Amino acid sequence: MSASKLVRPSVDYQESFLEALAEYHEKNRYLYNDISLLKGDFKAFVKELKTEHGYPHQPYQEWVEPVQETVTWLVKDGKYIGTVDIRHRLNWHLEKWGGHIHFVIRPSMRGMGFGKKILFKAIPIANYLGIDKALLTVHPDNKAALHVIESCGGVFDDELPATDQFPARKRYWLDCT
Repeated sequence: MSASKLVRPSVDYQESFLEALAEYHEKNRYLYNDISLLKGDFKAFVKELKTEHGYPHQPYQEWVEPVQETVTWLVKDGKYIGTVDIRHRLNWHLEKWGGHIHFVIRPSMRGMGFGKKILFKAIPIANYLGIDKALLTVHPDNKAALHVIESCGGVFDDELPATDQFPARKRYWLDCT
């Protein structure tokens, strides 16, 4: 068994990424990523994720200012485990509901310590990108993510209530120096 590592998105992980996407779909997450379309041109999907021009993989309303981001995948033994997105800066929307760092672990791999690994491994990348303190936001009911963020040194800042358009969020700052 090899150690887990962060890598740039790659067609080498197509099969396990698509399996994970099916798991996410079962949880009603990332439904905007159509598995059959991705199977048809996974290479183009990976190329888009590597462009770093901002939100290539999520539908956002026109009024949201795109922010450059770096997308990496946590892999182990040739299999996709999760994704961490590192936004290079914050816009007004990310200051409230998105943060610098967003991470997700595929459902079948949760509860095995990969959340902490992906976040710890993202810290040097954030630092390399010039982020000394990274903002992370999380739904107040997401106990697993709260535990991961706090275990990695995240310091609670505040909690924002839900609005008509956005869910409630707890905001944490993480030292990346």
